[in-house]
Amino acid sequence: MKEDVVIIGGGLAGLASALSLAKAGLQVTLVEKKAYPFHRVCGEYVSNEVLPYLRMLGVQLSSLGPARISRFMLSSPTGKTLESKLDLGGFGLSRFTLDNYLYQLAQEQEATFRLQQTVQEVAFADDAFTLTLSGGESLHARVVLGSYGKRSNLDRQLNRRFFRARSPYLGVKYHLRHDFPKDLIALHNFKDGYAGISAIEDDRYCFCYLTTRQNLKQHGSISAMEQEVLQRNPHLRRIFEEAEFLYEQPEVINEISFATKTPVENHMLMCGDAAGMITPLCGNGMAMAIHSGKIAAEQVIKYFNNGHNRQQLEADYSHIWKQRFAKRLAVGRTVQQLFGSPVLSEVAVGLLKQAPSATRYIMRQTHGQPF
Repeated sequence: MKEDVVIIGGGLAGLASALSLAKAGLQVTLVEKKAYPFHRVCGEYVSNEVLPYLRMLGVQLSSLGPARISRFMLSSPTGKTLESKLDLGGFGLSRFTLDNYLYQLAQEQEATFRLQQTVQEVAFADDAFTLTLSGGESLHARVVLGSYGKRSNLDRQLNRRFFRARSPYLGVKYHLRHDFPKDLIALHNFKDGYAGISAIEDDRYCFCYLTTRQNLKQHGSISAMEQEVLQRNPHLRRIFEEAEFLYEQPEVINEISFATKTPVENHMLMCGDAAGMITPLCGNGMAMAIHSGKIAAEQVIKYFNNGHNRQQLEADYSHIWKQRFAKRLAVGRTVQQLFGSPVLSEVAVGLLKQAPSATRYIMRQTHGQPF
């Protein structure tokens, strides 16, 4: 049996596109290597630009109890701070909760899921795809969306340029309870990294940071690095001393790459982080993933309904994806260079504090309008 669409990866981009496509009446199968619900390394803040689309998908966001976030704080490694209002604002919701909710909605729309399996190979011939799964099953589809995240063995198979060079970055995430304003998202800098904290559902907070493998290697363990490096920032020291950490071991992910990627590979439409990852300090990765899933679904629906050929599908998707996201990713890479270095971070926070309009401008460049 040939599916209309197979989606590789069940993160936000994959789930949003699966839900959209299933609602449009297409036969959709999504392959995900884990079983819902599960945790992901993610900042878990979502810009409100996604709200119109989530409402269209039938998402009852209030039923999930998200935190409402309207203010932003930035601190330098020594603890100097600036604060700003968020133009659109956002909400905090764990991936454990949000992904599982979208998965259940997609099932209600009769999307099919292959969980706890991976795609081992994707072959394209005669204008169709054949996918080989880890369980031995083969799937056949007219369209494939690649939404499998930051880095996968499929990237090696596709010989994607970014995969050839190792990335120095790793991410660490905790959930915790803490005495911290629920309407505030804070970004705290330290040597060779930065950490974010913001409220999510159930009176909990997401605490997530990005640093380098070298930083970890130098100190020998995550706990030693946190004590010797992160806690030099007094705001981070307060979190580690006063917060209740809700699981003993953090979620950790390696090889986080912000390198330029392409939105189409071997005729697959790439979505979310598989197409390009914005630096976490911009706080807009979740919204971009959802938006890219929407764009992919819209173009695929046109392909099936209007008789567009594959060349047109790929060209249109590439054009719209670059138009929406390429500039944001470039700005994110530029801004990240100002942070992580203790000297540059101190200077950047000082300058931005004197020019609050500059902070708002940078935020606008890395966020979009409601869609």
